[in-house]
Amino acid sequence: MPIDIPEWLHVHPDVGQALESAKPVVALESTVITHGLPRPVNLDLARWMETEVISVGVQPATVAIIDGIVRFGLSNEELENLALTKEVHKISRRDLATAVAKRQTGGTTVAATIFVAHSIGVQVFATGGIGGVHRGSTGDISADLPELARRPIVVVCSGAKAILDLPRTVEWLETASVPVIGWGTEEFPAFFSRKSGLPVSLSLTTLAEIGAFLRSHWRMGIGSGVLICVPCPEDAAVPREVAEEAIAKAEIEAQESNITGGELTPYLLSRLAELTEGATLRANLELLKNNAHVAATIAKALF
Repeated sequence: MPIDIPEWLHVHPDVGQALESAKPVVALESTVITHGLPRPVNLDLARWMETEVISVGVQPATVAIIDGIVRFGLSNEELENLALTKEVHKISRRDLATAVAKRQTGGTTVAATIFVAHSIGVQVFATGGIGGVHRGSTGDISADLPELARRPIVVVCSGAKAILDLPRTVEWLETASVPVIGWGTEEFPAFFSRKSGLPVSLSLTTLAEIGAFLRSHWRMGIGSGVLICVPCPEDAAVPREVAEEAIAKAEIEAQESNITGGELTPYLLSRLAELTEGATLRANLELLKNNAHVAATIAKALF
């Protein structure tokens, strides 16, 4: 079946073949590669995530911008260059046209990846944690949230990043009518930690239940995305109190060093790994791989 590819989008041949054959595809974001993890662990993780998707019989499509070209699916060489090049940009939805016009190279955020995946009709996307409402009184709200509210796509994640204001993030999602589904859990995961004390809107435990819900959501034309929240694997999860203690210390250090804006999240994630002697980094890696696997099983069940 021919697919309608936007003229601004380059689709990897393997991804294009899967789409034309009506086979399931899972989109993967790339800021976790360019800005979320240290080198060379980031490259290992990128390959692991794609391998997890392939192991289920589903085609992965890592999204990124290479030399001003928006790419849906990367070659091994492109993935390696993206992971190991230091001068790369963090590209959200608002930055896509700028990156193309200036021929930049960079990783796409959750918001940008949702936009790109939706533009070609891919319905399932895996990530670690979405952006959300930031702590404190800055009023900073990630572009991930409004993009979730406007695109009918499934985002498999482990909640929002733990460094954010999770209660306000969950409230924002409720206000925007974004269903928050717990995959075998009744609590919104706290990224590194399995529980946050915050309820999900619905808890489901089987692929049949997930499929029935998603088909109903799309058939009714509600229009918003759907979050499928998967807790971090138990053997890698960090106790909530340990994570919160480290976050509090890292935030104070960031304020003292005047680290703000786009530099804040990478700094905090890196500092948390140091403060917890690698525990948060291990949790991050394991939940990312697990989420890719879960997303692939959901995508396969939908086809």
